[in-house]
Amino acid sequence: MKMKFVLVLISSVLLGTPATYAVNPDEVLKDPVLEERAREISKEVRCVVCQNQSIDDSNAKLAKDLRLLVRERLVEGDSDKEVMDYLVDRYGEFVLLKPRFAFHTLFLWGGGPLALLLGGFFLWRTSRKKKHAPLKSSTAGVKPLSDEEQAELDKLISSK
Repeated sequence: MKMKFVLVLISSVLLGTPATYAVNPDEVLKDPVLEERAREISKEVRCVVCQNQSIDDSNAKLAKDLRLLVRERLVEGDSDKEVMDYLVDRYGEFVLLKPRFAFHTLFLWGGGPLALLLGGFFLWRTSRKKKHAPLKSSTAGVKPLSDEEQAELDKLISSK
């Protein structure tokens, strides 16, 4: 009976726990449409303190400042793109969790596939060289016995 109660209690706590975000109630906009836009933008902006978290998930003070800045820009009437451009102009492209595809980020986007292709090419080339290389015998580079040496060897073998 106690075990059932404990299992029910644990499952209700785990199932009833909503996803937690770092957004504080005092940051939430009154307009639900603007708040939804702010949350979507916040999910794409990197916390420059945490670096692998969005500002939507981060509890850092700078992340809070960035969330407030995003909301402030939206209230002023900026589009989502204008807000993102403003953040990039102010903090650089590092602030984006997903970097933009541009000439200066080409290596970032193409580096992985390029490394995979080069690695595959070198493996193919190495295996091809080994396949077509002549087999080296263990007697390569050894000169044959002279007639005198062969006679001496035969004499030694037959004397046993």
